[in-house]
Formats: sequence, structure tokens, C-alpha cells
Amino acid sequence: MKKFMTPILYSYRRCPYAMRARMALKYAGIEVEHREIELRNKPQSMLLASPKGTVPVLCMDGLVLDQSLDIMHWAISRSDPDQWRSADDAIAQAWIEKNDGPFKVLLDQYKYPNRFPELDTEAVLNEILQIMLLPMEKSLQNSQYLLGEKMTWVDIAIFPFIRQFSMVDLKKFDDLPIPAVKKWLAQLLESELFHSVMHKHPVWRD
Repeated sequence: MKKFMTPILYSYRRCPYAMRARMALKYAGIEVEHREIELRNKPQSMLLASPKGTVPVLCMDGLVLDQSLDIMHWAISRSDPDQWRSADDAIAQAWIEKNDGPFKVLLDQYKYPNRFPELDTEAVLNEILQIMLLPMEKSLQNSQYLLGEKMTWVDIAIFPFIRQFSMVDLKKFDDLPIPAVKKWLAQLLESELFHSVMHKHPVWRD
């Protein structure tokens, strides 16, 4: 009988893309060999598997997945105990495109204002509200999760980015008129799933 290797996951603890991949893998009960990378000194083994050099990267027998959404979908195709895949595909895709597209661009501008001195931080924050947070607030006022009363993979895919946004300026986040988003975020931050993927790992060396 052929023995399959344990999948290897190259990750970085605070990266939102890696975070959502880790959460999906954990949810699906898939054991991985976790390799925590150092951004300024990426291991050669990871770069050989995925020359683009970004995390997460999941390496299995004859297969490399180096996009976080591909890792999420692969994981929940293997095991989906709470039916995360029950999300409406068109609505799910619209949320992901909004999150990974314009919101991510604005998030970087908001998080690193020194890189974008020509931009007004308050204007960027207002755009974030209009493009992402207020539409989320509208959805979450009517249901516990973004696509209804059940958590789906979409909540997990978006959560790490909202978490990152909230941490840029906690006081400013607290003052925003988005109570339903704050409740949704707090619930995910307090979840066993989130805490289970945030353990600190030593840096992997080849």
C-alpha cells in the first residue's frame, strides 16, 4: 500500500491569506506539517515549490496549491462537517471579489499610510466603509453570518482581513457605526477554530 506524506503547509502567522487557509484545514480535520516562514528569509524549499514566494503554500504528493482560496476549497471538499459549502456561489463570489479586490487595496493604504503619503487616511477609511463595511453591516443586521444563519467558507475567507483592519486603529474601529460587523468579528475572534490556528511556531529552516 502506498504511503502518502503528510501535507506540508508553508505559512506566516499574521498573514490573512495564510490564516484563512489554516482555518479551513483545521475545520476539515486535515493534519499538516506546519512550516512557519520568515518573510525576509524565505526557505528555498518553499520557493522551489512556489516561485511566487507568497504564503500559504500547501504541498502534497504531486500537488502544490499556492492560492489561499484553492487551499480552502480543497480542504472543505475533503471534509465539510457543518456544510460550509452550502453558500450560494454567485453571492459568495461577489463577496470574495470585493474583499480580495478593492477592499484589500484600501486596507493596505489604510494600514501603511507612510507608503501612500499622497492619500488622505480619512478618505481611505470612508471608502472602506462604503465599499466593504456598510454592505457587511446591512447583511449582518438580517442574519448571524454573511450568507445567512449558518457560517460558510465566505465568513472565514473574509474574517482575517476585517480583523487586520480593526487592529490598525482599535479606537477608530470602536467608533465606527457598524455594530453587527463588530459582533460578527468578536464571535469569530473568540471561536475555538481561530484560537486553534494562532499558536506560535518556530521559524522553519531548510
